[in-house]
Amino acid sequence: MSNKSIAPSGFRSFLGVFVLGAAAGAVAALLMAPRSGRETRAQLKSAALGLKKKMEHAPETVRAAGDRIIKAAQGA
Repeated sequence: MSNKSIAPSGFRSFLGVFVLGAAAGAVAALLMAPRSGRETRAQLKSAALGLKKKMEHAPETVRAAGDRIIKAAQGA
């Protein structure tokens, strides 16, 4: 087994956990904020739509970042 197959999957796992943690933190912050239910639901909906748009580009971003990491490791 080569390091090429290990590095990208480890990075993807880290990125996935990071994104989920950030999303959970954002939801917790929204739920703790002193707003009405209607305002909170509207803000959650807006945040979810924004996250959806960001996640549409995530595979390309992760792939590019993994490629840069592999190239940097090979050059070191």
